[in-house]
Amino acid sequence: MPVLRRTPREARVLLSDTSPYGSRVLDVEYDQVATAAYLRTSDGGTVAASWVANHQEAPYHADLARLNAGLVPALPSGRTKHPKGRPPLDPRTLEVVWFEEGDGVALMEAGQPLCVIPGWSDIDRGIPGYAREAIGRSPFAFALDDEIDELGPRILQAEAFWSWRRGSGAWEAFQQSLLGHLLSRLGPGGYYWHDIGRQPSRTENGSQPATPAPRPAVPATPATTTPPRREPVVGVSERPARGDRSYNVLSTVGMSCQRMPTVELYEDNVGEHARIELAVATTLPSVQAGRVFPWLAQYPWQAVTSFAPGDNVKWYHEARTFPLGPKWEGVLLLDNPNRLEGPNAPDLTAFSFGGDPVQWLWIVPITEAERQYGKQEGPDALIERLARQGRSWIVGE
Repeated sequence: MPVLRRTPREARVLLSDTSPYGSRVLDVEYDQVATAAYLRTSDGGTVAASWVANHQEAPYHADLARLNAGLVPALPSGRTKHPKGRPPLDPRTLEVVWFEEGDGVALMEAGQPLCVIPGWSDIDRGIPGYAREAIGRSPFAFALDDEIDELGPRILQAEAFWSWRRGSGAWEAFQQSLLGHLLSRLGPGGYYWHDIGRQPSRTENGSQPATPAPRPAVPATPATTTPPRREPVVGVSERPARGDRSYNVLSTVGMSCQRMPTVELYEDNVGEHARIELAVATTLPSVQAGRVFPWLAQYPWQAVTSFAPGDNVKWYHEARTFPLGPKWEGVLLLDNPNRLEGPNAPDLTAFSFGGDPVQWLWIVPITEAERQYGKQEGPDALIERLARQGRSWIVGE
């Protein structure tokens, strides 16, 4: 079945826009005959695509010669609202609205949806995006009219989110709300690292601590399309040991300010699973343990994936560089650390944002052999094995 080609040739780029997370790029391309939109990775690979419009009289059947030549396809006459073609798009009337999660995008013309490529569009599976000009379904585009009741509100929500997020004081209000929650559950704060991996860090009382290691490399975005500041902004708050707690707790602050990508591919009730923060309980020095977060805090949005209870993640570098100790090579994420040895874990529930509950996932370091066992046998089997071994959820014990 013919589909949009990954790398069309002889096309003019009308618009190119990078997501606020830097991991996806929308390219809108035109070659006198037709316009198409391509959702690409930051290094140029095509994730999904959609025909947008014909600008000349449509063929009766799909023009395989154009497809085989790598040209922008023209939709057959029975599949377009304008079989005689419509005028070329004016780039001055176009606007891009990225979904909050960063895995989907809408192309707007004069403020109205023209094309939507949601997170479930996939060029490898032959699932295109949705186009206003399309009729019915074809390998090149699905009719946007058929899904506007679902996708229209998503666009409005995305516009409202980014309008709020870029507004004065938005981040500070979220930050203070979450810090207040941590205060009520874990007591007074110690170190606080601002915008980890990108800015100098300061403690909550204003003094200068040691800075965590720089964030590991992620797929680069061309300088011409990289936004001035890449979202999400994430800090790390330390809650030192106190009378009833012999360990420090480090928690991210900011991951839950936006929903994670791809959750809707796996969960029916997206809101219950879309917002997380990460935490680690440790007897290691906080500056050492805190170095695990620049790797993980932006991971879902940079890799365009999501974290869920029981997930394990492989360390990106040599084991000897792993912040939680050289014998470990990855982490296990637990929503209920009490399944392992140790005192009762603090209850961090009852914080919500955007109408969604926020879930804390606790970081437990694991070996590569343990990570592979978890992949093969499932997270419950791995957790049970660690529990039988007497593994503590407190790092350093």
